[in-house]
Amino acid sequence: CQNSRMRHTDALARLWPASALAVRAGDLELRWIDDELLVQLAELAGRGIHDPGVMPFEHPWSRGTADEVARSVVMFQWGIRNRVSPDAFVLEFAVLHDGVPVGVQGITANDWPVLRRVTSGSWLGRAHQGRGIGTRMRMLALHVAFAGLGAREATSGAFVDNGPSNAVSRRVGYEFDGAFHVAREGVAVLHNRFVMERDRWESLRGDHSAALGAPIEMRGIEAFRDFIETTAADR
Repeated sequence: CQNSRMRHTDALARLWPASALAVRAGDLELRWIDDELLVQLAELAGRGIHDPGVMPFEHPWSRGTADEVARSVVMFQWGIRNRVSPDAFVLEFAVLHDGVPVGVQGITANDWPVLRRVTSGSWLGRAHQGRGIGTRMRMLALHVAFAGLGAREATSGAFVDNGPSNAVSRRVGYEFDGAFHVAREGVAVLHNRFVMERDRWESLRGDHSAALGAPIEMRGIEAFRDFIETTAADR
């Protein structure tokens, strides 16, 4: 059974290299979300991500019963798995702390060959917040983007009333890049934008490594990068 699972995993990685992507530093790992992890993450989200009286997301997918929220997670993840091309990609990683799924960290790119820019988004289960995981998982995502994929720029954002997310961006070293109004549940709310240029990331790389507390190991990044570049060359 174990050998059969390994053959399946290897075959999937050959056909769809994104499925083999992972990055780890000590007790923290970002890993492609397979169906087994997806169920665990969906149930985690169903147990709560934020207080009922707040909404940190532009689209209020985190409102509803536990099953409704969990179903939203499953539907979203199934819907974006194939969105990988030379021009644009969406990579969503399960965040595992000591092997336990605690949240999701994503990076998205549009017009990738021209802009070389990624945008990050994430969430953590409430039981895992306030422990520094959000900061470290963002650092790992930046490592994938810059060291792994050769990004020129990374952006992130959060509503002005989302204190923890804004604090993570500042702590990681992003620079504030203005605010603009976004519609949230029928109301215009200011949304902060943060940016990290490659040169700035390079200057902070040592600080990130110290904060992560362990060497960074990436898996599957070369095959994924080759997949995108080869697909582009075949056009």
